Amino acid sequence: MIRSLQISNYALIDSLTLEFSPGFNIITGETGAGKSIMLGALGLLLGAKADSRAIRQSDKKSVVEGVFDVSGYESAAAWAAENDVEWDGGECILRREIAPGGRTRAFINDSPVPVARLGELGAMLIDIHSQHQNRLLGAADFQRQILDSIAANSALLADYQKKWSALRGAERRLADTEKKIHSDKADEEFLRFRLSQLEDAQLTPGEQEELESEREVQANMTGIKENLTSALDSLGNSDYSAVSQIATAIDSLSELTEVLEDVQPLIERLESAKVEVEDIFETVSDYDNNLSADPRALEDIEERLAEIYSLQQRFKADSVEKLIELRDDLRNRLGLLEGSDLELNELKKAVKSARSAAEAVAAKLTEQRLKAAKAFEKELSEAARPLGMANLVCEIAVEPAPLGADGADAIEFRFAFNKNQKPIPVSGAASGGEISRLMLCLKSIVAGKLGLPTVIFDEVDTGVSGDVAGRMGEMMAKMARAIQVITITHLPQVAALGESHFKVYKEDDAAATHTRARALNNEERRAELALMLSGSESDSAALATADTLLSRRK
Repeated sequence: MIRSLQISNYALIDSLTLEFSPGFNIITGETGAGKSIMLGALGLLLGAKADSRAIRQSDKKSVVEGVFDVSGYESAAAWAAENDVEWDGGECILRREIAPGGRTRAFINDSPVPVARLGELGAMLIDIHSQHQNRLLGAADFQRQILDSIAANSALLADYQKKWSALRGAERRLADTEKKIHSDKADEEFLRFRLSQLEDAQLTPGEQEELESEREVQANMTGIKENLTSALDSLGNSDYSAVSQIATAIDSLSELTEVLEDVQPLIERLESAKVEVEDIFETVSDYDNNLSADPRALEDIEERLAEIYSLQQRFKADSVEKLIELRDDLRNRLGLLEGSDLELNELKKAVKSARSAAEAVAAKLTEQRLKAAKAFEKELSEAARPLGMANLVCEIAVEPAPLGADGADAIEFRFAFNKNQKPIPVSGAASGGEISRLMLCLKSIVAGKLGLPTVIFDEVDTGVSGDVAGRMGEMMAKMARAIQVITITHLPQVAALGESHFKVYKEDDAAATHTRARALNNEERRAELALMLSGSESDSAALATADTLLSRRK
């Protein structure tokens, strides 16, 4: 449940804190006092889109923070573990901040998280039912979700959606392969012609680079030979070569060995250098001997490179390796054509198998939904009768439909509100007040099934009055025995049944108008009910009626 809500610098709210009780909480106030502002701020904790225009003072950030008691709420604890969110199992703090520039930040237990993740957890902790949600009653998806909630189908649905995803994947693979085979068959002759061009070329990896290097050598052979000759002359082919000069130096130093003690190590080093230079000389000599200008070889290289460049241009490839990839791809495509019947048969078998698996789980979903529908029809009718719908007939149709993302059922809620009337879809059968009452009944049933910690009703009693209003209040009060209920209402019959009562009001100062809220004590609450009844806090008859209404709660 939500323990407290703190809002600062948001719309007309400069600073506001509400401390909620575990049971039935009432919020009242005149139209325009700011109740919707509070709900808008609370919606930010459920991941709603932030609007920088809602910041009251543009140079300061806007902050909404909710403190929740999550003790014993195992599904939220499991979610926290799965999403690596810090969780102590007792208290959880959700916070949303809007910076002056419009940038928004979200926190769970003071750790930053994506807004979507905040919304996921927020939706597990609070269910806000506002007036516009009444329209959902006629929506097919909402009706299916309600029925699946009643049937406790969450695990079965998750299993089905995996099977459905596998089926869609198998169907896509089959369709893609069929399309490719059809296209390739139409172009088979052309593909074989292209493959023959690449195969005839007998390409090898790295070939282009080697040929280009060889061409460079052949094209510059005269200069290369001149440089090699010069190097050989310097190393050993002349009287003044490196080998000859080192030998002379060794002879000269050898005559000094008896005079100078440190000469011998120098001689040894020169002898090592002489051996190294001689080895270099031999290597360069071999290289020179193996190189010779060959006009025919250069012509062959140019022809081969011209062939490669032509293929690259024709196939729009920038390397031999790319041409080899294209060749192998063509081989594979043509190989697939040759074995296309076998390939398609395997893919069709995979689709058939995946469909059978999905249909098996869909059949279980249908069975669960049909079973839950009968029980839910009775439960909803019984819940609605005390709310002025004594003749209500509820019919939940679960009819066959093509296999889809949520099973193989078309689900429709149908209602008749008068005797001898055939049940028809709710959009054509119910008034606004009747839809409000039906939604309250739905919420009361579903909340109990799902164990939602907190349900907030935003003027769900709009369009009703008198005894029916009192009974709606009693239904919400009954819900509050199991979960926390927060109700925004204009009806004194509902407001009188709450365990805690908060009043939202506007207050002016010299600078601006502010939205305020405070918890009412017994006398203040009595006066507030009188104001709701007659427009006056001191009207004696209204105060007496307020006492009567309050006594019902006791």
